[in-house]
Amino acid sequence: MHDKKRAFRHYIILIAIFMTAMFLGIEKSRANTELKVGTYHCPPFIFHQNSQQYNGLSMVLWQRISEIMKVEYSIKNYELNDLLLAAEKGEIDVGISCISITPDREEHVDFSHSFYETHLAIALKNRGYLDSFISIITNKTLWKALGIFFFVAISVGAFYYFLERKNNDKLYSMPTKRGRLAEAFILGVLFITKGPFNYFEFKTLSARIMTVLIAMFSTVFIASITAILASSLTLEQLRFDVKGVNDLSKLQVGAKQATTASLLLTDHSIAHETYPSMRALLVALENGEVNAIVADDAVLRYMIKQGKEKEMFADLVVLPYQLEKQNYGLVLVENSPYEEKINRALLQIRETSEWHQILLEYFTEN
Repeated sequence: MHDKKRAFRHYIILIAIFMTAMFLGIEKSRANTELKVGTYHCPPFIFHQNSQQYNGLSMVLWQRISEIMKVEYSIKNYELNDLLLAAEKGEIDVGISCISITPDREEHVDFSHSFYETHLAIALKNRGYLDSFISIITNKTLWKALGIFFFVAISVGAFYYFLERKNNDKLYSMPTKRGRLAEAFILGVLFITKGPFNYFEFKTLSARIMTVLIAMFSTVFIASITAILASSLTLEQLRFDVKGVNDLSKLQVGAKQATTASLLLTDHSIAHETYPSMRALLVALENGEVNAIVADDAVLRYMIKQGKEKEMFADLVVLPYQLEKQNYGLVLVENSPYEEKINRALLQIRETSEWHQILLEYFTEN
């Protein structure tokens, strides 16, 4: 009887040891499969509202991936460059946001398959008709050009008036001196704008000789004035003639710092201001600090749409031209043991109707 009790106690102890070992093994396994995830704020892909709450398209994607992989994770927020550096050092396992896959970045970190495709785009501020009219009539270059034009027209008209006033009743037919002076001014304007009069309209030899010389001058003069006015007035109105990155060289341009948009402008030798966030960039465009901004099309359209719902950015528009294509991927450490599982889960999610519905919810414009 005593031996039976002893055997029973040994049996209970063995079960307890086995259960403890199994529990510790499970906890150790969980600890080993808890992934360190880095994010950076980039609406609508990542919304970092506080230290514990993360939302957005990329967050939804990662939650679905982690469910398929059956792994737990912890999250820490970074700035973009700090996130990439953390991945390079192995301080995080995965980085999620709106991070473009580029050759330069792939020299330091790996990426998953692309989960979203977009492109760089240009946004401008659309001026109303009244604002455009006011900006034109208050344009200093316009008034300088008009002043030069009338000065030259008066000078030409006066020159011919003094040469022809006594001999040419056809050109100066008004009975009063004031009327003949008005005719002289009109002659100067017509000469500058329409080119030289018929050679035989003038009676004096001096006037005929000067007709040839002024004719050459007037052609160059009008072409120069036209070019100056066209350039100045174009810059004062909405620049829908911007169709590519090279058209930005004459404008004041902005981009978010440390982004592919800023890198693109730098590669094209386009001077630009950089801003710490997309909101700051859009506010700068709204306030006229810059004439145009370059950023990812998806992010631009989403943030402008959200702003309009709050009665902001009402006059901002994204031009329908594609600059450089952008593919977003999850950042991985080099030779990540999770890369294959993450890519399989990502491809599986992208094929679902749920994922397409999520995309529509974020990016369909009202």
